[in-house]
Amino acid sequence: MLISEKIKNIIKPKYPTLNRIEIFSDNLLSNLNYLQSLKKQAEIIPVLKANAYGHGLKEVAKILNKTKLKRIAVDSFPESQIVRDYFKGKILLIGEMSKEAYRYISPKDTEIVVYNLETLKFLASFRKKFKIHLFFNSGMNREGIKDIDQFLKNAEKYLKKLEVVGFCSHLASAESDKELNQKQSDNFFNALDKLKKAGYKPSLVHLGNSASLFTLNDDRLNAYRVGLCFYGHHVFLPNSSNFNLAYKNLKPAMRVVSKVISSYNLKAGEIVSYNATYQITKDNSQIISIPFGYFEGLSWLLANTKLKAKVKTKQGLVDIELVGRVSMNLSSWQIIGDQKVELGDEVIIVSENKEDANSMDKLSKLSQTIIYETLTRFRSNIRRELK
Repeated sequence: MLISEKIKNIIKPKYPTLNRIEIFSDNLLSNLNYLQSLKKQAEIIPVLKANAYGHGLKEVAKILNKTKLKRIAVDSFPESQIVRDYFKGKILLIGEMSKEAYRYISPKDTEIVVYNLETLKFLASFRKKFKIHLFFNSGMNREGIKDIDQFLKNAEKYLKKLEVVGFCSHLASAESDKELNQKQSDNFFNALDKLKKAGYKPSLVHLGNSASLFTLNDDRLNAYRVGLCFYGHHVFLPNSSNFNLAYKNLKPAMRVVSKVISSYNLKAGEIVSYNATYQITKDNSQIISIPFGYFEGLSWLLANTKLKAKVKTKQGLVDIELVGRVSMNLSSWQIIGDQKVELGDEVIIVSENKEDANSMDKLSKLSQTIIYETLTRFRSNIRRELK
């Protein structure tokens, strides 16, 4: 950690926040160990882009710094600057950036994924010898080198000024489409053969993401970039042979917590939140509000879905359900049953237990979106705490 960061931590105001996100270190490390067990001889590269999938870039880097990992991956130069203060290993920059950002990168601890000839030329113009991973477009057609023969012909004089340490690509549907996976793999390894014949010997060959650890079985791949599964989630369908493996062994690592800031006992017919979309049906119904709305990451589409959550009271856990429209910084919840909730009681909005009604997976489905978006939607200014 930088001296300036230490000083900032000493002098900054310290107070409990109304909202917080708890990160379970043991669950992340358990996921990492399990994923490594699937490919014992390969290098596992956790992906920390998008604020570590919402878990907190700094916090996750701290956890991984206690492991024997050789490298982690981030998307951008600003992300690399943050993790550099907390992680001692190498950093793989997997996102494309403006050319000027490359001026500030040190080849000693940072490797760069290169997607096109223009970036390659620019990197070759420096006196420092950058370590690069060439990204091949194996068929997903978002980015990357499409024609490896033409690229090698045009790039020869520039590649001599750089060090090719990796060759990589990305699968479009690693979890489900075997035919497409095979087609992309064939394209990828054909290109790798041509790269080697041209005299380049990348030490890291990585095509796969989290799902591919379960679905690919090719010893030529000696590294895997793991994102979603590292954080304890997956996208396998229930009828997939890998669903049970992932569900059984992966542990979600995030819990989202808020506090009760208001409480009302309402009569039948009274409304809750904007546009009167929800009316109380029973006298003496307790409605509570928490300072967590769609700005914080609770989707507006959850309105009146009766998302279930729990409140921690002195008497134990109390069941609640979301009612009315979600506001920018507030949401309202109705107590289920006759137990009472008080101001200041903690609300578990999202549970780390995948079987709970307010698990991240169930929250995503109610929000009509994918779990990737749900995870990364939670604002980075919400305090993250390691558990």
